[in-house]
Amino acid sequence: MGKAARITQILFLISLLSKQILSQDVGEHVAARTVKQEEGHAHKVHCSRERSRAAWQAIEEYLMPFVEREQYQISSKCRLHPSNDLFRDQEEHKIHVDINEWKCGYCKKHFRAEKYLDQHFDNRHYNLLNISDGKCMADLCGALHCDFMMDSKSTKTKCNPAAVAKNHHLCESLADSCFPLNQGPSASRLHELFLHQFCDAHTCSGNKKLFPKGGKKKTSVFYLAISILTMMMIPLFYLIVYLHQSEMRKGTQELRRISKRKTKPS
Repeated sequence: MGKAARITQILFLISLLSKQILSQDVGEHVAARTVKQEEGHAHKVHCSRERSRAAWQAIEEYLMPFVEREQYQISSKCRLHPSNDLFRDQEEHKIHVDINEWKCGYCKKHFRAEKYLDQHFDNRHYNLLNISDGKCMADLCGALHCDFMMDSKSTKTKCNPAAVAKNHHLCESLADSCFPLNQGPSASRLHELFLHQFCDAHTCSGNKKLFPKGGKKKTSVFYLAISILTMMMIPLFYLIVYLHQSEMRKGTQELRRISKRKTKPS
């Protein structure tokens, strides 16, 4: 009777385990199918997010500090205006939590890398894109030196005079439309700056420096590391000094006791 009960119990456990495995397999199949469906429904945008990001980075680092200094308001008709960036709202909803952690500002979902967050935006938040003709910031890459922004150590390629002339013309048209010379002293100064900062480097002569006016000041990683190390070393230094002084005082007191013993009459 006891043996039969044990066999029944084993058969019941086997049946239960097989149901769980089957359920897990079905669940994984459904999950995989859902991911494939999401990828299948991913909307295709004919605008490079990566190059748009590089274009905006060039604007933000090498143009906006001077625009802010002049307290100049860029017109929304200017192609450099944030509203003309297809991905601007999504980029502003990226939260860089840690080195290997990004968070979606819309739905608070976490990701291990920025590229996965980009894919999430394409799949889940496509409806929030600012879709409109002529709003692809990547189209301005020729003028804004996106290749340099994406890889400042890239190897030099043979100069193409036709491409250089095209990029220079685009660059000058941006200067004319965004900073019209008839809009006052600030616009005139920014027009001149934009030509020197972005347009002059579009040449095959190779003697023009890129972004000669500089840009937004960045905190050096080396400087930051040295500062942190210094802050850590200061308390340690005082601790060593304190311990050294304590040992010196103890040594002095010990010498005094020894000298007193030697001076005592026998």
